[in-house]
Amino acid sequence: MSKIGSKPIIVPSSVTVDVTDTTVTVKGSQGELSFRIPVGIKVEKKDNEIIVSRLNELKKTKSIHGLFRQLIGNAVVGVEKPWERTLEIVGTGYNARLQGEDLILKLGYSHPITFKKVPGIKYQVANNTKIIVSGIDKQLVGQIAYQIKILKKPDPYKGKGIKYLGEKLRIKPGKKAKVTVGAP
Repeated sequence: MSKIGSKPIIVPSSVTVDVTDTTVTVKGSQGELSFRIPVGIKVEKKDNEIIVSRLNELKKTKSIHGLFRQLIGNAVVGVEKPWERTLEIVGTGYNARLQGEDLILKLGYSHPITFKKVPGIKYQVANNTKIIVSGIDKQLVGQIAYQIKILKKPDPYKGKGIKYLGEKLRIKPGKKAKVTVGAP
C-alpha cells in the first residue's frame, strides 16, 4: 500500500474541490487547476478531506496512486498560496530586470536574453540579482525556474551564473603553483 497515497488531503475552507467521474477541479483565491483522473484511481470528497484510492492492484495503478494524490495536494496548497522558486544571479555585470511582463537577463553574453512571460507564471526581480518565479502549479514553477537556470549554469571554478537560492556549489580549486620541497 502506498504510504503517500493513503494519506487524506485536508482541504482548507478557502478552497473548493469539485470531483466528477473523470476530473478533479481545485479552485481558490489564486486561481483554478483541474486534473483528469486516470483509470484505476478513485477520488472521493468527504467533508473537508479528499481521499485517493486504487480500484485494482495493477503495477501501473500502484505507481500513479501516490503521484496523483500528491498532485491534488500540491494544487490545494497552490491555489491558496502560490508556489515560489527563487534564483540568484552571481557574477560581475550579471543582472536581471523586468520589461513589461518579460524577463531581461544580462549574463555575460554579447546580447541580453529575453525570457518571455509564460501563462500562469509571475516573475519578480529583487536587487537585480534575485529572480522569484511564482505560480499555482508547482510543476510548472519548477520547470520555468530550471529553464531560466540553464541559460547560464554556475561556473565550477568561480561560481558565476544562475543558481537556486541556498544551493551549495562545489567550487574546483583551479591551477595552483607547484611547490617542490627540497629542490635546489
